[in-house]
Amino acid sequence: MHLETKTVYLLLGSNLGDRRAMIDNALGRIGKLVGQITAISSFYETAAWGVEDQPSFLNIAAGVETTLSAHEVLSNTLKIEEELGRVRAEHWGARLIDIDIILYGEDIITDGERLQIPHPRMQDRKFVLAPLAEIAGQVVHPLLKQNISTLLSVLKDNLVVVKIS
Repeated sequence: MHLETKTVYLLLGSNLGDRRAMIDNALGRIGKLVGQITAISSFYETAAWGVEDQPSFLNIAAGVETTLSAHEVLSNTLKIEEELGRVRAEHWGARLIDIDIILYGEDIITDGERLQIPHPRMQDRKFVLAPLAEIAGQVVHPLLKQNISTLLSVLKDNLVVVKIS
């Protein structure tokens, strides 16, 4: 049986410990548990969003070719977060690692609070759009019908997001 391959775009973030090593470890696990990584953005230093009295984040976007369903991708990314020590103590709080599914092919998935694709707030967040535009600028948001670069260009978010490498 041939399984359809999808490109899933993930956003990885860390603001505790050795942030770069944590993201590199997560990428290694994603390559084993989700699929072949085909694109990785630069690292971006990002001011904390939501709960602001915490260390800044290091963020990257990654493109992954996968034969897994969106729910399997979610299950495996949650498993990776857990393996790497993620504790969900506070909404938008500090964390060792955070892996969000931003896009899954051109699919639109609404499964209550568990899974919403495209990520419901991606178009409002510079820390998502800046790294994503670097690797997927021409990819079109399946609901908004605009590409990622265009969404970034009209974004009103003034959060400090700096490309560092």
